[in-house]
Amino acid sequence: MQITPGLMDDRAWKGRLFTGRWQPAAHTSPVTDKSSGEVLSQVGLATVQDLAASASTAAAAQAAWADTAPDERAAIFRRAAQLLERHHDELAGWIMRESGGLRAKADMELRSTSTTLHASAAMMGEPQGLLLPSRVERMSMARRVPHGVVGVIAPFNFPLTLAIRAVSPALVTGNAVVLKPDPQTAVCGGFLIARLFEEAGLPSGLLHVLPGGAEVGEAICTDPHIGMVAFTGSTGAGRKVGALCGAHLKKVSLELGGKNSLIVLDDADLDAAASGAAFGAWLHQGQICMATGRILASENIAVELTQRLKEKALRLPVGDPSQDKVGLGPVINERQLQIIDAIVQDSVAAGAVLHAGGTHERLFYRPTVLGGVTPGMRAFDEEVFGPVASVTSFATDDEAVALANRTDYGLAAAVMSRSTGRALALGKRLKVGLLHINDQTVLGDPHVPYGGRGASGNGSRIGGPANWDEFTQWQWITVREAPPAYPF
Repeated sequence: MQITPGLMDDRAWKGRLFTGRWQPAAHTSPVTDKSSGEVLSQVGLATVQDLAASASTAAAAQAAWADTAPDERAAIFRRAAQLLERHHDELAGWIMRESGGLRAKADMELRSTSTTLHASAAMMGEPQGLLLPSRVERMSMARRVPHGVVGVIAPFNFPLTLAIRAVSPALVTGNAVVLKPDPQTAVCGGFLIARLFEEAGLPSGLLHVLPGGAEVGEAICTDPHIGMVAFTGSTGAGRKVGALCGAHLKKVSLELGGKNSLIVLDDADLDAAASGAAFGAWLHQGQICMATGRILASENIAVELTQRLKEKALRLPVGDPSQDKVGLGPVINERQLQIIDAIVQDSVAAGAVLHAGGTHERLFYRPTVLGGVTPGMRAFDEEVFGPVASVTSFATDDEAVALANRTDYGLAAAVMSRSTGRALALGKRLKVGLLHINDQTVLGDPHVPYGGRGASGNGSRIGGPANWDEFTQWQWITVREAPPAYPF
């Protein structure tokens, strides 16, 4: 697939950083096609000094932006959405090549981003405060005010979606934003957003895009100009971000990993269960925090469900999404591939049965089915972040609950049963932030409060009504006609 120059013509951004203008970077990193290894362009890499300068510039620009009329702010976000929709095919090509995703995955990211931008514009028509109970001589009210500068640290797997869901509501509520996309997907997760807002007319200095390493992420957490950090990534990195932000008394939103269970009860529709389990485990090569990491199947149907998953795995084509009609593309890098393979092989050595997959060519890991997976095996305990369907059987509903809750993670879960009452009663006992009855675990919507608990996050939420809570803070205001007399 050729990417036709347009909105993302790299003559604007090649080897540069975005600070309200495109400025040359001292260091660069290649933009690669994850399927072929072809170098597509170069992105600039930021330093800690670049971050400090951007944070200061953003703080200086933020006050005027917070005073900008709501309808003027909303218009910029609607224009950004229109630009994205106009350049859909071009942008889909970048997502496919830079992240290794299928066209359907690229389309999903773009639709979600458009919805997020329109929803952000709509926030400007929502109430932004409350009139509080008070004595007759005093008016008491509370209003939502921005944090100032919000730092956003975004991952590689759904680079556009997972960046824009924080960048967009943070900006529209009156904050400036410093975004650090993962350098592996800095075009889709950063520069694409910069180009949209640049063309849509966002005032200069409010959005900064600085791809960089861990040292730049650490600087975001410690810089005094940044009042809040929104982080999406691994639990290990999230713990470090949380600790740094806590030490500097910053608000922090952590959306981390997951070990998500799909529970298939003995009365479930097996065709639907197998389809949902396969989709949840293998979509985007399993590189999703909501991926179905455990398929917990009633012992009465576990063998048949495993067989259906095996048949699906053997039929599912793997290859370059930009060249062929395939079901799976490449994983992000060699290191991740080796982690996936080690978990599979160690689990088989511990007694799991390999029914399909477990092999790879270059970065293409075949859809894999493991049966007989039990607690203590790596495939049961660890987040794989690869295309591995792990099946564990249970005897009773109580055992299914115990198995699903046997993890420090708490992101998503799903239950399939012909009895919605039974499924919901079981589901309510699961310690997760997202619960789906008669569906699989990979579901997202810009209009809902999204987030996890435990090792999956710090209980924060992004999306829908949660955006006001996340990206602004309350300010209490009282007004009197005249100052009162006090006894001192």
